[in-house]
Amino acid sequence: MAETLQGKRVAILAADGVERVELEQPREALERAGAQTEVLSIHDGEIQARENDLDEAGTFTVDGLVADASVGDYDALLLPGGTVNPDQLRVDKDAVSFVREFVESGKPVAAICHGPWTLIEAGVVGGRTLTSFPSIRTDLRNAGAEVVDQDVVVDGNLITSRSPDDLPAFCDTVVVKFASNSTQEEVTS
Repeated sequence: MAETLQGKRVAILAADGVERVELEQPREALERAGAQTEVLSIHDGEIQARENDLDEAGTFTVDGLVADASVGDYDALLLPGGTVNPDQLRVDKDAVSFVREFVESGKPVAAICHGPWTLIEAGVVGGRTLTSFPSIRTDLRNAGAEVVDQDVVVDGNLITSRSPDDLPAFCDTVVVKFASNSTQEEVTS
């Protein structure tokens, strides 16, 4: 998979409370495939990572503010989970607007675990088939999504996954879909 994503720029939108492995493992897979990744957040400096939502797990350096970012500068978007991270993003108007514009652009967007909370707030899940961590599936259904229990689901330009247990399948799918910029309708597991 080396060089599969050469020349592609991927935005990773995250805030304090991001689940470390859900940012770190997909980022490593994307960079191994040749992508340039940038962590965008709602504040500059560093964001605090967590392990299992409870334990401190170091920090990630913020490369840019989502308020200053343009969808046109990126080829794909990654939304890692953790409960606190998307909870902060979904109340930030710049983050929500960026996610909405990204989905509407047709470019691929991948979200894992609680990451789809931001998709809900952006109003882009209605009529889509998605998966997520079990505790937010009712939120997805209430927002009009069809929810399935699969390790990875691809519906058009949206790629979703359930939890850190699904990271191997999620990372593989993200690299393939980000490389192809596929937006054809399909649901896979």
